[in-house]
Amino acid sequence: MKSGFVTIVGKPNVGKSTLINAIVGQKISISSPKPQTTRNKITGIYNDEDSQIVFVDTPGSLVPKSKLDEFMKKSIDSATLGIDALIILLDGTRITEKDFNLIESYSKVKVPIFVVINKKDVATYEKVYPKLAKLSEMKFIDSFFSVSAKTGENVQQLVNAIKAKLGEGIKYYDSDMVTDKSERFLVSEIIREKALLLLQDEIPHGIAVDISKFEEKKKIVNIDSEIIVSKENHKQIVIGKGGSMLKDIGTRARQDIEKMLDKKVNLQIFVKVRERWQDNTLSLREFGYDKKDV
Repeated sequence: MKSGFVTIVGKPNVGKSTLINAIVGQKISISSPKPQTTRNKITGIYNDEDSQIVFVDTPGSLVPKSKLDEFMKKSIDSATLGIDALIILLDGTRITEKDFNLIESYSKVKVPIFVVINKKDVATYEKVYPKLAKLSEMKFIDSFFSVSAKTGENVQQLVNAIKAKLGEGIKYYDSDMVTDKSERFLVSEIIREKALLLLQDEIPHGIAVDISKFEEKKKIVNIDSEIIVSKENHKQIVIGKGGSMLKDIGTRARQDIEKMLDKKVNLQIFVKVRERWQDNTLSLREFGYDKKDV
């Protein structure tokens, strides 16, 4: 039995969440075009007949500007402790000097390092090849892979290569588990994902989602949730004209939640203002962003 922990790091929007979903074969980490969509460490569990690999999705690298940012930064740092391999994910359509600096920052890590270039489906060979030449000079890198997290191309080959580097171990989770996150947490993330996809650019960083009720019955799950915004004028934007935006968020979220839970869902979403919650320790703790838990 081979087992181990593998952390995925990278800049915002390079496809870390999409990759972990592709590896696990199920959506357990939300994605959107907005930076810092992932705030918590999200664990995805890969199982096959003779291995269990625990992949950890992390927030995109950042310079903290709020207590929420500090939480995300600590999530990244803690996710590289006690691991068995590291994936540094790059966006093949825009590899920059910042990527090389990021890779270099992990040069002292004492585990196999896999540099994975994502978006193989859209990144041209001509564009990527010069970057590969520079990457090949970094001798501390164990392997390079070019994948498409979106289409799944080369993802299994990446998993097989990681598996080959792992030692024998134990199963940390049951074979039917794909994440260690609760259904309640996953529901809140799905609602936040739909809000991120639909709302204007200035709002998403001021949004949190809190689940106030999760009542599972035989044929239906009743869920009450709150979208928390940091400014009064954002509340009306989230609600939309005649409640249209909130209805759209709710409809899309409910459809995904029903797929995940395989049950009919009665979803209620309310909008509340909590000014500057991103810098309020009590609010961060309430919404699941407590640094003590990282």
